[in-house]
Amino acid sequence: MRGLVWVWRAAFVIVLAPLVLGLLYTAVNPASTLMLARWATGQRVEQSWVPLEAIAPALVRSVLASEDARFCQHNGIDLVELQNVMDTAEDGEPARGASTITMQLAKNLFLWNGRSFVRKGLEMPLALYLNLVMSKRRQIEIYLNIAEWGPNGEFGAEAAAQRAFGVPALRLSARQAALLAVMLPNPHRRDAAKPGPGLSRLASRLQARLPREGAELSACLGL
Repeated sequence: MRGLVWVWRAAFVIVLAPLVLGLLYTAVNPASTLMLARWATGQRVEQSWVPLEAIAPALVRSVLASEDARFCQHNGIDLVELQNVMDTAEDGEPARGASTITMQLAKNLFLWNGRSFVRKGLEMPLALYLNLVMSKRRQIEIYLNIAEWGPNGEFGAEAAAQRAFGVPALRLSARQAALLAVMLPNPHRRDAAKPGPGLSRLASRLQARLPREGAELSACLGL
């Protein structure tokens, strides 16, 4: 009986912790679970937190266009993109992701890396909660500061910009911003500092899209 009580207490803490931390992170700058794991195991972590105002708008828009073009419209889960993915799967085409930046933020703050239906199931309610308690501006600010952005423990836009180009995040050019944005899905195999033909092509396609998509990408951010 005593063991069952402890199980329920542990479950309560596990459920309550993200709810409390989500509110706390509206004002306190967090670390990601991956950063914490690397610190705990003595691995390198390179990160310099910078406010959104100290990140080039070109990088903000490039990341939004690459990762979540409907960021300003959805409530944490992009139902339109989710339906598109389901339709694609029904047609027998290879499945693609439908993770929003808010969902990725929930994963980075509270969950673990790796593909898992359990993790994906937890991401969705956490994303809805984060979108409820946290402004879009704060969401993207945290995301850009804790995203893994290099092969050797580099996290956040400032460390990424310094490692790849030797400049602060505020001074990134449009091309540099595009290269960093398309690096995000796989920062261990894609390198903005030494882009191969494939990465360069992805960055060029992203740059070509940005003028068409325009200010709508970041309309909710005041950029």
